[in-house]
Amino acid sequence: MDVRGVVRTTRGIQTSDGAGVRLRRLMGGGGAVPSIDPFLMLDFFDTPNASDYLAGFPEHPHRGFETVTYMLNGRMRHRDNHGGEGVIEPGGVQWMTAGRGVVHSEMPEQTEGLMRGFQLWVNLPARLKMTAPAYQEHGAERMPVEEREAGVRVKVIAGQTSLGTRGPISAEATQPIYFDIELPQGAEFTEPVAADRAVFVVVHAGQVDVAGQVIEAVGLSQLGAGDTVRLRAVGGPARALLIAGKPLNEAVAWYGPFVMNTHAEIVQAIEDYQAGRF
Repeated sequence: MDVRGVVRTTRGIQTSDGAGVRLRRLMGGGGAVPSIDPFLMLDFFDTPNASDYLAGFPEHPHRGFETVTYMLNGRMRHRDNHGGEGVIEPGGVQWMTAGRGVVHSEMPEQTEGLMRGFQLWVNLPARLKMTAPAYQEHGAERMPVEEREAGVRVKVIAGQTSLGTRGPISAEATQPIYFDIELPQGAEFTEPVAADRAVFVVVHAGQVDVAGQVIEAVGLSQLGAGDTVRLRAVGGPARALLIAGKPLNEAVAWYGPFVMNTHAEIVQAIEDYQAGRF
């Protein structure tokens, strides 16, 4: 067993996106951890003030990657130009494959109260960038929770644990795992993760000892070489995301909501969007 250590850590940067939604960018922006192939960007939004989120994310395009929205608190309604519509409830997740192009909106379905959650961008390989748009959307009741020793609970959103619990989300190209782990004070979580996977941990409640380094909420830690992840709650109960995936090792051309492999493909994406071909 070779426990993965911490390569770098960040508490991200405060910024805004959409029509002015205040959020913390943990990955993929200036001052945040750079992209961790195949993951492009990670945003965390957490506010009880409706003025920070009410403007939402009006219609905007995507091409060439996937977005993963995981709601901890609050509700988000999405609509797209292909007729898709739904509400992501607390504890629910939406895994959207933008593929060759989608125009959608993501708007808060409330006018008061706590809005808290994550949005992760996952790259697609060149062979799938122009695939048809698709959704995998599941409520909290669809995601299994694995009970472990010492009261540790593992909500399995994507992939499968070493004990065999499988989440409802799958993505063939990057083979991701996405776990939300609850740790009572002093409890430890140990999980093998294949050595060829990129791995990071996001502490979003309490403090977690990650291979000997204490990470406070909200903090992201990129993990290094090894085949095992070890987490332990310190100073009280804690909660953390464990996310891993298979790197694509491909060139990335990224311009706003378009992520392709070449500059020419970015130019084509802009032209296609402006011409209404999404």
